[in-house]
Amino acid sequence: MRPRGHPGDNALVSERRYVITFGCPDRTGIIARISSFLAEAGGLIVEAAYHSDLDTGWFFTRQEVRADTLPFDVEELRARFAGVARSLGAESDWRIDDTAERPRVVLLVSKEGHCLYDLLGRVAAGELDVDVRAVIGNHDVLADVTRAHGIPFHHVPFPAHGTEGKAEAFAEVRKLVDEHDPHAVVLARFMQILPPELCEAWAGRAINIHHSFLPSFVGARPYHQAHARGVKLVGATCHYVTADLDAGPIIEQDVIRVDHGDSVADMVRKGRDIEKVTLARGLRWHLESRVLVHGNRTVVF
Repeated sequence: MRPRGHPGDNALVSERRYVITFGCPDRTGIIARISSFLAEAGGLIVEAAYHSDLDTGWFFTRQEVRADTLPFDVEELRARFAGVARSLGAESDWRIDDTAERPRVVLLVSKEGHCLYDLLGRVAAGELDVDVRAVIGNHDVLADVTRAHGIPFHHVPFPAHGTEGKAEAFAEVRKLVDEHDPHAVVLARFMQILPPELCEAWAGRAINIHHSFLPSFVGARPYHQAHARGVKLVGATCHYVTADLDAGPIIEQDVIRVDHGDSVADMVRKGRDIEKVTLARGLRWHLESRVLVHGNRTVVF
């Protein structure tokens, strides 16, 4: 994906960049150490963001470097930067991404199509520069629209009741996803709960979207429950998937107002609107390496 500026900035940037994301115990001199390393190599930093978390004592940074200002490729940059990371106490809490690599995405769906339609539309318009390798659904109602965009659709049926056959279905989904080694696995209103082994295998890559009524209105017909209570806001949460249902690190949230004149159908429509925007925004930030996870919290640059 071509890098953007701040999450709210839609300006396209054409040059190839290396994106460094880094976290380590906070201390004096971290910024100077990283900046000196890049300066000595001739690297031009074109975007930099920093955060020092007082609660955890952890330091976070994201930096974009113009690739053409360095005398070596991204693999050499990673090899050299590893020593810097070790010296600052970050053995594994860092990565360097190359914007020349187009991100691979697999979408998981059920019957509701609003998030799928939105993401496919953004890809078709060139707004979201990703390679959607496949769409996998436990129902086939979204097969035609997927194939109309030239994307393979795989139907993996799940048992309607009980657990018999569900493990086999998830094994097939995992096989189909893993053959693409995607940068993101998007649960675009996929109404199945990922088993713990898939949550672990796709940790930091599986992204979900759900409405904001949890945990207040649990179970069936949450919009009907919310309407009966006269809620004034409908929202959505985009988060990483973990074994703790709907409780993974949050990437993005947003809300839209409703009032006494809105019917249940109005609330559902507004809820779908905010879900698809929030999911697209969260996916974009994830693929631009703007989301740093620390425990169950995130820093979004």
